[in-house]
Amino acid sequence: MPKAFRSMFAFVLSTGLALPLAAEEIGPDTVVARVGETSITLGHMIVMRAQLPPEYQQLPDDVLYEAVLDQLIRQSAVADSIGDDLSLGARLALENEQRSYIAGEALSRVAQEAVTDETIQAAYEAAYAAAEPEREYNAAHILVKTEDEAKAIRAELDGGADFAELAKTKSTGPSGPNGGDLGWFTKGMMVKPFEDAVLGLEPGQVSDPVETQFGWHVVTLRDSRIKQAPALDEVRDDLVQQIQRDAMEKAMEDLTAAADIERPEVQVDPALLNDRSLLDQ
Repeated sequence: MPKAFRSMFAFVLSTGLALPLAAEEIGPDTVVARVGETSITLGHMIVMRAQLPPEYQQLPDDVLYEAVLDQLIRQSAVADSIGDDLSLGARLALENEQRSYIAGEALSRVAQEAVTDETIQAAYEAAYAAAEPEREYNAAHILVKTEDEAKAIRAELDGGADFAELAKTKSTGPSGPNGGDLGWFTKGMMVKPFEDAVLGLEPGQVSDPVETQFGWHVVTLRDSRIKQAPALDEVRDDLVQQIQRDAMEKAMEDLTAAADIERPEVQVDPALLNDRSLLDQ
C-alpha cells in the first residue's frame, strides 16, 4: 500500500470513519496515487488496463489493479527523474505520437458516426440487392500425379466404382479423406482448367482427366444452384467495417484537401532520413 494511503488509512481507523468513497464519488478524475507533483487517476489506470496484451486481460481485477497502479507509479517516478530535460529526438517522437494519436481519435469518431441503421441497410442493398444472381457449384475431385493414373481412375468410375471411396484411397489432395468433397464455390475461386471442367459438366457427370499445376484431376459435379444473398445479420460486421473504412478514407482526403498546407521550396536529400546524428545538434 502506498505511504499516502497508509497514513490516510490509519487516520480513518483512528477516527472510526473507515468508509470507502461512495460509488457515485468515484470517477476518472479520482486520484489513486501521487508521485511528487504527479497525480495518478483512476482514468489513467483504466486506459493502461485497456492497452494490456490479451494474455494479461484475463487476470483477476484485484491483481490487475495493483499491477497497473504499481506500473504507473514506477513510470512516474522514473519520468520525474529527468522532468522536461528531453533530448531533441525524444521531444520530436512525442510530437509524432501525439499527432498520430489525435488523428486516430478523430478518425475513430468519424468511423463511429458513419455507422447507422440507414447506412448499414444502404450498404447491404448496394452489395447484395442489386447484384446479379450468381451460380455456385458443389464438386468433388480425385487428385493424382500422372495422366495415366487419372485415366485409370476414370476407367474404374466408368466401370461402376464409387467416386468417394476412390477419392479416399487414391487422391493425394487434402480433400481425399473427405471423399474429394470441395464444398460450394463460385466462378473465380478455382484455377482456370479446373473451373472450366466443372462448368462443362452436368450434375452427376464425371470429367476427363484435367491437368493443373497441382497434378491431374478427375472431377465430378454434384450439384449447382443460384447463390442466395446472405441475411443482413450474417454480414453486418463486414458491412460495418467497410462503411467505417470508406468514411475514414473520405475524411482523410477531405480534411487534407481543406487544410491550409504549405511546402516550402527547400531541397532535402532523402538520404538524410537515415542520419540520426542530426538529432544530436
